[in-house]
Amino acid sequence: MAAAALGLALAFGGGAGGGVTSAAADIYSHTDADGELYFTNIAPRGAERKKWKKVLVSEPEAGSKASAKRGACVGCDRVPARDMSAERFTRYDVYIYEAAALYQLPPALIRAVMHTESNYDPNVVSGAGAQGLMQLMPGTATEQGVQNAFDPRENILGGARYLRLMANRFSGDLALTAAAYNAGPGAVAKYNNSVPPYRETMAYVARVQERYAMYLAQEQAGKK
Repeated sequence: MAAAALGLALAFGGGAGGGVTSAAADIYSHTDADGELYFTNIAPRGAERKKWKKVLVSEPEAGSKASAKRGACVGCDRVPARDMSAERFTRYDVYIYEAAALYQLPPALIRAVMHTESNYDPNVVSGAGAQGLMQLMPGTATEQGVQNAFDPRENILGGARYLRLMANRFSGDLALTAAAYNAGPGAVAKYNNSVPPYRETMAYVARVQERYAMYLAQEQAGKK
């Protein structure tokens, strides 16, 4: 897809939907002595826990990176990052700038996502099955025309293309773009275009925002 078809460059800001909420993801119900039924999304504590029943557990979009059931090994990768060399932070610059120019994205965003997803290691495979530098799910890789998710250039271009699509859908909002990349665009839409209240997604968005700001600051410092 040509860059022109993907819209203008991003202008990330703090839109109404961009804040990370701390709301609980589950819904609880309770019937009092008079037969009145109550619902809450705030997890009951202490003695109140016995009165309430969990009736809904919100889930990330099926097939997204946040949807994996990781069991007892929370956060474990099938193939963890092993490249801890300092050179990894600049090793893929040529592909990052190529992807940024092609899909009109800030290089700092691609770096922030790559850092958060794989720590710049092209061989990482997550517990959900996401692969490579930008941690593409197999279905997403196919949709973005990626034939080999472990090829750095293909992976970065595919991940940047998907980021561009998410940014277009959510009006360039950084938090929502990151949340959609992690939990799926359907999950963001489900919560009225706000960051879904999934712990993994909320933590992911916060890390991407922090690293995006860090890389922007580095770029500005380098221009002085």
